[in-house]
Formats: sequence, C-alpha cells, structure tokens
Amino acid sequence: MIEHKQALSIAESKEFIEDKEISKFAKGFVSMKPEKAKELRKELEDLNLIKLNPKHISKIIDFLPEDREDLNKILPDTNLDENEANDVLSKIKQFK
Repeated sequence: MIEHKQALSIAESKEFIEDKEISKFAKGFVSMKPEKAKELRKELEDLNLIKLNPKHISKIIDFLPEDREDLNKILPDTNLDENEANDVLSKIKQFK
C-alpha cells in the first residue's frame, strides 16, 4: 500500500524493492548505494535552488551529469544559470 508519494532516484528506491528480479534489474542502471544517493540528495537540497524540485533532483541522481550540457538535457524545463549549474555539478563530482 502506498503511504505517501515522493520522488526517488533509482538508487534510493532500491532499498524499498523486495522482489529480487526487480532489484537485480534496477542495479543494472545505477551503481550508487542508497545511502550515497540520500547524501547527494541532501547536498543538492541544501543548495536551496528554487528551480530544482524533488523530481529534478531524482533525475540528477539517476543520471549524474558530468557537464552543463548533460545537465540541461535532463532538465529541459529548468533554466539553471551558470553559477547554479556549476554548484550542482560540483556536488555531483564529490559523489563520483
């Protein structure tokens, strides 16, 4: 039963997946552990960027973009300025 709705990255959702086949499938897409994904989410939330909502942060954690171009591709509806994008990318680099 769904208790509440919250945007999660694939890495964060792995701890809630009980089915072994689905868990194995999810592992194929991400290598980050749920604990690290939660830490990265916290770091990104602490940037206090109004333009980033929980869904955007989940996408960032899933794809771990390496440059501004990649970041813009996964967040086409968000227009981060250069400083904001650099802040996000620097947080991501700490977790790679």
